Amino acid sequence: MLTYWLMFLIPSSLALFLSRSRQANLIPWIIIAVCFILLIGFRFEVGGDWWAYLGHYNQTLGVSFPQVLTSKDPGHGILNWLMASWNLGVYGVNVVYGTVFTMGLIMFSRTQIYPWIAMATAVPYMVIVVAMGYSRQSMALGVFMMALVYLRRGRLKTYIALIFIGALFHKTAVVLLPLGILIYGKGLMMRLLMIIPVFYGAWDLLLADAQDNLVRQYIDRQMQSDGAMIRVIMNLLPSVLLLLYRKEWKRDFDDYSVWFWIAVGSIISMVVVNFASTAVDRMALYFIPIQLAVYSRLPYLARKKVSPATMKVMIVLGYMAVLFVWLNFATHSGYWIPYQNILLMGIE
Repeated sequence: MLTYWLMFLIPSSLALFLSRSRQANLIPWIIIAVCFILLIGFRFEVGGDWWAYLGHYNQTLGVSFPQVLTSKDPGHGILNWLMASWNLGVYGVNVVYGTVFTMGLIMFSRTQIYPWIAMATAVPYMVIVVAMGYSRQSMALGVFMMALVYLRRGRLKTYIALIFIGALFHKTAVVLLPLGILIYGKGLMMRLLMIIPVFYGAWDLLLADAQDNLVRQYIDRQMQSDGAMIRVIMNLLPSVLLLLYRKEWKRDFDDYSVWFWIAVGSIISMVVVNFASTAVDRMALYFIPIQLAVYSRLPYLARKKVSPATMKVMIVLGYMAVLFVWLNFATHSGYWIPYQNILLMGIE
């Protein structure tokens, strides 16, 4: 467990003790990036889907490239095929996923007013559980966070391109396409009309062959995901805070529309989670950035009621409790414990 606690405590300490003027210093970010990439990429038998992803890699051994293109997530298939061709093993796959995820997380965090609070907030679930467990979706999530940075700059085409890339690795990312169009399309009717062909085209391209299986797995069988309600609530709380501080947010920040729609998605997730918890749980992973965005700005937004220093301590303690509870009481945390890394094996 020590590895996980260090992953959390280091960014937390930087959030609490590093002055805002020094939080943009690149050196700590580079060090954290390298550490996270190594810890995610070279983990050994860590994560609930470790054996499944090892199986994906083994299935590409000796397979021709055209065969790989028929896989349900072609980006994932191509990456495994390349790593198998270069004899880099599943670790090569995980390093690529870890790198994209980490760079997306850092790009996103550094756009926040308290960037290290965003990083600390991300560690207990987004980094440890998602990046070290759901590798394909962590890739899509990392790309989504990059896309959000460009969307805030008004670069809609870049946002759409990145979402398409993410969807090549996990088809569920396709549902993120309408977000950018809703915000930057011209005129409500035009935006609604634009969403239909984009969403339909993306669904037909990436999900059509798998939609029957998706419905059967995630809805008809009502697959249940342990802890889904808790994770949905974790997105719901910052969504409520966003709405409570909407006037201040609109006044001081230029991205309220983005987070409003993500908050709406989080609230809807709360309503429907009992009907298809696994489906909602997987979709709710894309809403996790609202935790980073809201909590990294809350010390500023609530400064008239609570001092920024006190608020930062409260946020860090809250996520410290999340990490403690998950490590000690989560149903599947045993798949992450003990942490093992191929680079350290054999070292006494």
